[in-house]
Amino acid sequence: MKNIVETTKAPAAIGPYSQGILYDGKLLFVAGQLGIDPETGLMVYGGIEAETEQAMKNLGAILDKGLSHYDKILKTTIFLTDMKNFAAVNEVYARYFSDKPPARSTVQVAGLPKGGLVEIDCIASAL
Repeated sequence: MKNIVETTKAPAAIGPYSQGILYDGKLLFVAGQLGIDPETGLMVYGGIEAETEQAMKNLGAILDKGLSHYDKILKTTIFLTDMKNFAAVNEVYARYFSDKPPARSTVQVAGLPKGGLVEIDCIASAL
């Protein structure tokens, strides 16, 4: 059974997709999150660190709504427009995973929506 997960505490979908999908009450698939402030709909100011922090907060809001949490994340994918930002993203990202970090892929892309520098998606188990 596939249930849509939506929250106003994360940015609304920019296109025809869901913020998250809870499958069979066990797996939560969270769409890629940019550093967009859900209150303003604008990219946060402050560069790669600020965008990464906001993207992680947006993931967290969807995880909460889908009855999950950062410690239940199984896999993430990080999309960067410049691999030179890898270390800065890691520094912010690591603060969210004190123990047993999830599997992860990081790739460089030519561009992201709204001129973002980083986008992060995840798959998590539901609580």
